[in-house]
Amino acid sequence: MPGGRLTQRERQQMALGLADGLAYAEIARRLGRPTSTVTREVMRNGGPTAYGADVAHRATEHRARRRKHTPPRGPGAPAGAPGRDDEALRAYEEAFTTLLMQQGLPKMMARVLTCLFVTDAGSLTASELVRRLQVSPASVSKAVAFLEGQGLIRRERDERRRERYFVDDNVWYQSTIAGARGIAQVAEIARQGVGVLGAGTPAAARLENIARFSDFISESIFRAAEQVRDLLHTKPEAG
Repeated sequence: MPGGRLTQRERQQMALGLADGLAYAEIARRLGRPTSTVTREVMRNGGPTAYGADVAHRATEHRARRRKHTPPRGPGAPAGAPGRDDEALRAYEEAFTTLLMQQGLPKMMARVLTCLFVTDAGSLTASELVRRLQVSPASVSKAVAFLEGQGLIRRERDERRRERYFVDDNVWYQSTIAGARGIAQVAEIARQGVGVLGAGTPAAARLENIARFSDFISESIFRAAEQVRDLLHTKPEAG
């Protein structure tokens, strides 16, 4: 029922709707549920191409049992802030982590990055990440090293000489620029192939088209990112 937990039958109807190519809003309308409920359910359970009703139902039951035995969140967690729903926050973190994984980030790296994104301070220590994620220090260390290498986070030492990991306000700008550089590299390597395969051949023509397309896209991304970097940068309201 609206407002209650999803039933297994509802999940089966959701899976059928996804298989038929229905939009989340249409599936939600047929179930009598908010679109946000359907979106969270799908994204936390494999996304639209991998969603399975029975697997999702078992996973939800497992998460419910685990929460009953999970100790309170550590001091780095955003839970408890005025106006925040802890359950909704957990679901959002799972959805955001799933999205990052679908875009290529390994699971632990995606979990760490999501933690930093949803923390008001934009920073956590290694011990806070360990407590929050309930994982080993080695797992956190590996994830942090990877994210730092990708330019997604940075590390500093605080007044107690502890390493603290930060996600900058312009992290998405940095990530976008890195993506644009990657597309530019595709253009470069494709254009090298034109000379190797011989201009005028079908394969060379194919690679030249790839190079031109990639050049245009990368240049457009660079230009747009620079134009909106300051324009769209927002600060939290005072108070």
